[in-house]
Amino acid sequence: MSGRLVAALGRALPPLGVFALIIAGWYAVTYGALAEDRRFLLPPPDEVVTEGFLDERVREDILLAGWETLKAALIGLAIAFVLGFLLAVLMAQARWIERSLYPWVVFLQTVPILAIVPVIGFWFGYELTARVVVCVIISIFPLVINPLQGLLGTDRGLHDLLTLARATPLTRLLKLQIPAALPQVFVGLQTAAGLSIVGAVVGDFFFGRGAIGLGLLLSRYSGRLQSAEMLATVFAAAFLGVVVFWVFGALGRGVVGGWSEAWGAGDRAARGS
Repeated sequence: MSGRLVAALGRALPPLGVFALIIAGWYAVTYGALAEDRRFLLPPPDEVVTEGFLDERVREDILLAGWETLKAALIGLAIAFVLGFLLAVLMAQARWIERSLYPWVVFLQTVPILAIVPVIGFWFGYELTARVVVCVIISIFPLVINPLQGLLGTDRGLHDLLTLARATPLTRLLKLQIPAALPQVFVGLQTAAGLSIVGAVVGDFFFGRGAIGLGLLLSRYSGRLQSAEMLATVFAAAFLGVVVFWVFGALGRGVVGGWSEAWGAGDRAARGS
């Protein structure tokens, strides 16, 4: 057996083992802890698969709703990235700017989003725009904090070198700070990508109007006591979040993984030695 196959099995077996334990526990609760007339509260995994994913009508509903959720999440993530990165660059330029803006960034993160969802609906309606706003509010925090840490954490010796070369602040930013901050930028993007999916589902669930996303689909299945279909939708939303997390993780490894130890350059060098 080759070393790569052994390494792949070593990575795959632990999560698969945990998955098997979860499924076994699920069956135990469904058939051991719930009476037969209450098993609709937690249908067994095979029922979720057959009624949720293998049923053509339900599968089509989930796919269409997933697309609406993904669309809102990606638009919100793009807006949050632009706003967050600009705020981080601005805050990195002077300590007084950071002190002025940082508390409000934290405040935005601590706002109870469920409490202001009705207000967002009043201001922006109940369609795509309102869902995008929710995604931006939920996902912007790591897109400010992580790039800011990267911009401020640049090596002091390199700063001194650029000072000796009489570099302008713009040159310092473009040639030193932004390249050095890229690993943290992608960490923030990876974190925010999953949060944006959560924001899209939450907004969709509580607005309850407009194009049907995964949140609205969850609300409808819940109201009809269609537990298997509801759980299938929950898993579809979770899977969507995992996929965007992996995509931005792969993007980060592709862009900065060759030289950033935070993205695996150190591990690859150790394996190659």
